[in-house]
Amino acid sequence: MSAPVPQLTIEVLLTPEDRRQALLDDARRGLADHPKSISPVWFYDERGSELFEQITRLPEYYPTRTERRLLERYADDIARRADSDTLVELGSGSSEKTILLLDAMAATGKLAQYCPLDVSEEALIAAAEGVAAAYPGVRIHALVGDFHRHLANMPEGERRTIAFLGSTIGNLDPAERRRFLVDLDRALGPQDHLLLGVDLVKDPSRLVAAYDDASGVTAAFNKNALVGLNNGLGANFRLELFQHVAKWDERNRWIEMRLRALSEHTVRIAALDLEIHFERGEELRTEISSKFTADGVVAELTDAGFIVEKTWEDPGEFLLLLARPRS
Repeated sequence: MSAPVPQLTIEVLLTPEDRRQALLDDARRGLADHPKSISPVWFYDERGSELFEQITRLPEYYPTRTERRLLERYADDIARRADSDTLVELGSGSSEKTILLLDAMAATGKLAQYCPLDVSEEALIAAAEGVAAAYPGVRIHALVGDFHRHLANMPEGERRTIAFLGSTIGNLDPAERRRFLVDLDRALGPQDHLLLGVDLVKDPSRLVAAYDDASGVTAAFNKNALVGLNNGLGANFRLELFQHVAKWDERNRWIEMRLRALSEHTVRIAALDLEIHFERGEELRTEISSKFTADGVVAELTDAGFIVEKTWEDPGEFLLLLARPRS
């Protein structure tokens, strides 16, 4: 007789040493660019994850509640069509919306396993423990990892649904999106599905407001990238010398979040033995958030090797797509 399988497993694929090396590499490359940039992944330490959860509840930030409304309306249809026994969630965060999918999958009688993947170990463990308590008969295999690097480590299942929600895919530029989607297509089996959530192009004033709220939570979240550089690399960024900026780029159809230097100054990064000079008004890009059209995202998925089986849209607001590998 085989030994019983523990309900909750935490697998660490991204160690603190790995994370620090990635931060070193990104800072060395991005801060030497023109314009300067840093990856949005560095928002998400414990404090950054807390701030993002606050953002999702702000009146200006429509994506989370709009996507949740779609899931409330269509989760049963999604679960029936995918017919999966395993839910894998990339960039899971708090897993709040996941409960809607898990409930719908449990109602089919086939739910056996939930696999959240996130870079923030603290947020991941808290979410995994919450799901384990709510679903005592379901195996929870949580992965501390990066969806750019660890798609091949997704636990196996007879039929998996890979959920990539919150329009997180919009943080990737078009070339990065294609590379990610091709890699994901190769990692999936013929019975697997991808559930993708994307934010749609809309009035720029609404878009900018969602990333520049009146209460300043997004500004604190944006500056948390500098806290990560200070803590991780011994940098001496002074947060009060930077202003949060959110811009709509009409040509690229994305929001850019930036940090604008309020005065000329120099920052030392001890771990890189490097000094970075900022002119007054110079901007450091911390994030892009691409917005999509329904036809455009279907074309991107098709180009990467997927067949889109069904879409659910909150008209002009948000789109969910269910797709499977072509072969």
